[in-house]
Amino acid sequence: MLYLRINTMEININCDLGEKSKHHSNIHDPDLLEIVNSANVACGFHAGDEETMNQVIKISKKNGVSIGAHPSFNDPENFGRERMNLSSKEIKKLINDQYEILQNIASKYGEDVTHIKPHGALNNMACEDIDLATTLAKTIKEIDRDLIYLVPTGSKMEVAAKKLDMKIACEIFADRNYEDNGNLVSRKKPHALITNPEDAKKHVLKMVKTQSLNCHSGKQIPCEIDSVCIHGDNLSSLETARSIKENLVKNGLELKPLNNMKKFI
Repeated sequence: MLYLRINTMEININCDLGEKSKHHSNIHDPDLLEIVNSANVACGFHAGDEETMNQVIKISKKNGVSIGAHPSFNDPENFGRERMNLSSKEIKKLINDQYEILQNIASKYGEDVTHIKPHGALNNMACEDIDLATTLAKTIKEIDRDLIYLVPTGSKMEVAAKKLDMKIACEIFADRNYEDNGNLVSRKKPHALITNPEDAKKHVLKMVKTQSLNCHSGKQIPCEIDSVCIHGDNLSSLETARSIKENLVKNGLELKPLNNMKKFI
């Protein structure tokens, strides 16, 4: 009798967490950490503080969720969403400082920061600017060449990281629509967000299965997809996360923390 071995496709669900601020509540963080595989933890520059970092790391360890730094511009007033023009030296310090803050706390629990994902305007700018993307990539590789760099698929960040032969995970956004050039639809536009969990789960499954971006126009752009990001600051985040996870598992995908995915072992 002939037996065929079927390779199960791996996928990761990540979420931005510990983002307690005047803009956002972290009340759903413990519940989201029961669902997601990897946590991008705010390091106090756009949101969060020592208490929230401790909380996320403690629960992540208990649930087998991998821990990542979510560095941003030092802009708590605007939740890190206002663009800033900083020098390469300033960018390097920004990333190093936030990584060290989180790693020092993680060490108390016997844990390590295993990935980095920039936040907000810093991330958006690096998606478009190859020089900034290169500065970020070099900085992260210098911190630890084994760090996984979580980047938006098809972005300049992906290009820069691949040139440096880094460990990269390419992500899509479950709750955001895409323009025909592969960029996210601006939050200033009415159709930027996908708030219906049913729509979000269909959006994600189609992208993961076809390895392509679903643009709002209907266009599809081929790309690499390793991870699905669910934003923790939407009202429907919890329901969306549950719906997406259940649908991915139902359709035969294997969910794993970033640092346990085969491509990084």
